Amino acid sequence: MAMEEPETEPPRALRALADDRSSVRLSAALAVGTVPDPRYVDALVERCAVEPEFFVRDMLTWALTRHPVSLTLPALLREVRSERARARSQALHTLSKIGDRRAWPAITRELLTDADDEVARSAWRTAVLLVPEDEEPELAAVLATQLGRGGRETQLSLSRALVALGEAATPVLRAVAVGSDRDARAHALATERLLRDPDAGFEFAIEEAKRVVALGGAGRQEGR
Repeated sequence: MAMEEPETEPPRALRALADDRSSVRLSAALAVGTVPDPRYVDALVERCAVEPEFFVRDMLTWALTRHPVSLTLPALLREVRSERARARSQALHTLSKIGDRRAWPAITRELLTDADDEVARSAWRTAVLLVPEDEEPELAAVLATQLGRGGRETQLSLSRALVALGEAATPVLRAVAVGSDRDARAHALATERLLRDPDAGFEFAIEEAKRVVALGGAGRQEGR
């Protein structure tokens, strides 16, 4: 009778990715990434879509970055079109870690304006990393439509994305700063401040901008 060959580590780890214990899932993701195997790319991507723990998702992303881009990129590009928000968000996050500019066309306006804040934030971070230089003004224009959206975390993410675009963001920020939406105006002014002075800090910039808007102003906060 032939002896069965011992099970290799990756298959065992793949099963452990669904374990009830997050520590076990974390170790499993580490094991799969330590011994990359193209057969497990789809399983990693699928687990990203349902994994509830941030640290485990981050390890899954790391494991994917250890595999050939020729395999991970197509799987992730399919996932950004998923109906599941977590799947879209994590796929975008992983694309930002891979940094392959061939993914840029997949960062659509729909993703940049996604109703789910986490998806939108992931799209913003990924977009500013992958955008071709000649398309930066168009990206800035889309991002500017989201000014005033959400709470502090979401607004800070958007400001960072616009600041990363540099001068390409200046015209759209100016336009929003003189608009009629008070929240968007304050957010635009705060982002302008960070663009001029990155060390100002978002909390200080947004509170100062809110005071300016409350007093009926929208001009540059000179000398402040």
